[in-house]
Amino acid sequence: MPAPSPLLPTAGPAASAPVSTETPPWKWPWTRWAKNEGKTFFWICLIHALTVVGLVLYPAPGWGMFGIAYGLFWLGGLGTTVAYHRSLAHKAVKLHPIIEFPLVFFALMNGSGTPATWAANHRLHHKHSDTDLDISSPRIGGFWWSHLRWLWQTEQASIEKWAPDLNKGRYLFFTRMQVPMLMVSLFAGAFWGWEAFFWIGPIRLCFALHAQCFTNSIAHLNPKVGPGEDSAMNIPWMAPLQAMQGENWHENHHSKPASARLGWTLSQIDLGWWFIVGCEKLKLASSVRRP
Repeated sequence: MPAPSPLLPTAGPAASAPVSTETPPWKWPWTRWAKNEGKTFFWICLIHALTVVGLVLYPAPGWGMFGIAYGLFWLGGLGTTVAYHRSLAHKAVKLHPIIEFPLVFFALMNGSGTPATWAANHRLHHKHSDTDLDISSPRIGGFWWSHLRWLWQTEQASIEKWAPDLNKGRYLFFTRMQVPMLMVSLFAGAFWGWEAFFWIGPIRLCFALHAQCFTNSIAHLNPKVGPGEDSAMNIPWMAPLQAMQGENWHENHHSKPASARLGWTLSQIDLGWWFIVGCEKLKLASSVRRP
């Protein structure tokens, strides 16, 4: 049996949930959003619309511009996989604040949401994976539901229930600053011209969104498993899309969610894991859980 991940609530089985006759959200039209999620829908539409405009006007940026955009994307991805996912959501590693704070900063600036919201949704996903209580299962709502639509068409996981440890202290700073930080992330490139605005802002944010969402969608579209079986898959070709940081080894992760290592062999490249190992040697990471 795989080791349980820390901090997952011991809620009752799915069978205890009340039966509802309301149309499930995955059958709603795309333009309908759940309560309080209209801002999320607007944000996703905005960065996609601006991305289309940017790619039409500036389809091939200079190497310098591309490098800056990719560097910010890479740092944001590292923040998401190491800080949000492995450290805060699963407690698989404890990061020194001097490392954790900038990683969380870049993750939020990459559009990953606040630490509390991200961890709450992810812990709920693990607790009820591939059931009708899973917040982002393609088995329930199909590819587009798990890839994007759940972000604005379902009530997000309760922070009080799923991530109370991240609803206090220094993490509240990021909760309060999410909107202004995202505005900076979207518009900061404008100081260097239109090309910089589009590539450092919406194009980077749009690519980061889809790169992360592939883990919820494609990595759970395993046609070889039946009802009640874990659908998570390792997807080697997704590695470049996720900056070789390890999130594509999703079957490994679901097998041992409490482990800080997602790629278990040298051929399963996991730069997030090697970053943690480096931090551990520098005494900037501790309590590292291994497979």
